Order: sequence, then C-alpha cells, then structure tokens
Amino acid sequence: MNQISAHEVAARLGTDDEPFILDVREPEEVAQWAIPGAVNIPVGELTRRAGEIPGDQQVVVVCASGGRSAQATDALVRVGLDAHDLMGGMAAWGAVYDSAERQAGAATIVQIRRRGKGCLSYVIGSDGEAYVVDPSISIDHYLEIAAEKGWRITKVFDTHLHADHLSGARDLAEATGATLYLNPADTFTFDYTPLHDGDHYELPGGVAISVAAMHTPGHTMGSTMYFVGDDVVLTGDTLFVEGVGRPDLADRAEEFAHNLYHSLRERVLTLPEHTFVLPGHFSEGVAVHPHVPVGAPLAELRRSLAPLQLDEDAFVTWATERATPRPPNYAEIIKVNMGRPETPIPMLQRLELGPNRCSAS
Repeated sequence: MNQISAHEVAARLGTDDEPFILDVREPEEVAQWAIPGAVNIPVGELTRRAGEIPGDQQVVVVCASGGRSAQATDALVRVGLDAHDLMGGMAAWGAVYDSAERQAGAATIVQIRRRGKGCLSYVIGSDGEAYVVDPSISIDHYLEIAAEKGWRITKVFDTHLHADHLSGARDLAEATGATLYLNPADTFTFDYTPLHDGDHYELPGGVAISVAAMHTPGHTMGSTMYFVGDDVVLTGDTLFVEGVGRPDLADRAEEFAHNLYHSLRERVLTLPEHTFVLPGHFSEGVAVHPHVPVGAPLAELRRSLAPLQLDEDAFVTWATERATPRPPNYAEIIKVNMGRPETPIPMLQRLELGPNRCSAS
C-alpha cells in the first residue's frame, strides 16, 4: 500500500507540491482537529462522493490513527487515483516538528514549529551560546538544533504557565545545566530563577535579550514577553498573528480581559511599527510555509486584528463573550507544568494532542 509520512506532508504544505488532504474521519472528529486545508469525506461516504476527489493531484488520506485511511487508500488506488495513506494518522501529525530561521542582529532565532499542535518555541543563538524560550516536552529537538549550530544552551525561559501542552523547560534546563527562568506571578512548585520586569541578558556578539514580565498579564498573571535586540518581540500567548490570548482559562475572565487590554495597549502597541512579532502559537487558519517563520510586523497586526481597534469596555465584552472549548485535559496539564503531576506524563503526552485553543480571535 502507498504510504507517506507526516513529516513529508508538513514539508509540502504551503508549496507548489501541496497534496490534496482527504480526511475520512467523521465530521465531529474533524471539527475538533484537522490538518489545515483538509477536505472531509467520511470513509462510509467515499464511494458516493468519489467525484469530489481530484484525479490530477496526489491524495493523502488521513484518519485518527491509520485504520480507516488504509481502507480508503486501497479503495482509491483501485480506481486509479494516486492515493497515499498518512502513516499514523492524526497522532503522527501531532508529533511533527519543523523549523524556520530569522536573524536578529548577530543572533539567529530558530523558530521550532509543532505543526499539528500549533505550538511555537524558539532557540536564540550567537557565537556558541543559546537561550531557549517555550520548549515543548520533546526536548531532543532543541538539543539537536543546538548541536547543529554549535551552541551551548545556557538559559531556558517559559513565557507563561502553559495550559494546552506540556512544558519541556524544566527537563531541558536539567539536561543542559542551563538556568531556568520563570515569572513568579504564575505558580510553580519547583526551583527556578525568578524573572523581574526589565531583566537584561546578553548573548555573545552583543545581542540583548530583555524581559517584560510583570506587566503583561491577561492570558495568565505571569505572561511574559521577551525582546530580542531592537526589532523582534516574542509575545508568547499575549498576541498572535491571528488574534490575542484568551483570558478565561483561570475562571477570572473579566479581570484577565482588563489586564490583557492594558498589556496590549501599554506594552505591545507602544512598540515601533517595524517590530516583528513572533508568537507562541498559531491556529489552523494560519498559512505555514517551509523555512518562513510564523510572525508578522506589528504594523500589519495593528491593521488586521479587530480586537486591537477596540476601546477597553468593548474589548472586555468581546473577549469574555467569546467562550470556546478549553484545551483538552488542561487542568491536568497545568498541574504537571506547575510541578504537581497526578497523571503519568506519557499518558498526558497522548492526551495533549489537539489544536491550539489558547487564542481569542
């Protein structure tokens, strides 16, 4: 049977060689989580709706874990279509990582994209040394990037207490001997070095990494932004290219929405228009291209994002009324990231699969 890996599919999305993604799960499954651009035809309807599948394009067939897609792929190949089964299905898609780079003065920023989860993390390196921001639980990706670049990881940061995915910050710091920095406005029960607003760190080559910590609450009380040089800001879950952070995960939506409004107005929108925003997440509606970081100039986001045009009262009303499903198993994930795991981490790694649900857009 023809098969294709999730990594190969990710590498072709956003290119001239993009395949036709056929998702044969049931509509309610697809509504929860899907590969961007996928067309849904349930496997039971495939014979009746075969005319909706292009005959001049490679077809990649996907389901949850590979059973239904294998059946559908065989049927499509028998009628002469160039169909390939996505090995491992959506579970494999959730484990795909790739990267893209951007220069910031003498430093190189490597954006590591967890494609199926919509998580973005960063390795910032210069002249043999590197800092990592928001690493996922799969820390080998960061170790490999550092080894390829000849960098030693000396500092690890999180932008906030994550609710939708497991943080790898503590594990990465332990594996490398790096110092772990966190904002004490969020709750952690393990040892770390507290961040302070205005903290300043410098990589070799004079690249400054500075912190806006205590005054960017909204998504969480400890939401933190990091400035790389004069032109780049890592906004975590405060600002995305398609929306802003959701304020309701702590059950204090109105209070947090007011905080988020002031963080955006006083910390983000006061930055120079040319500042390039690199966020902590992207949603399924964001086009991701090989070797091009997910991000945008602040001037572009100021024009395109409706929430940034609202006054405070209108913003708070808008943000608190946009209730969306919370990240799967978010309460257990928060406990683990705080340092109080009650569910074995291998099990949580399976349970955290799913889309980005940390934005309000």
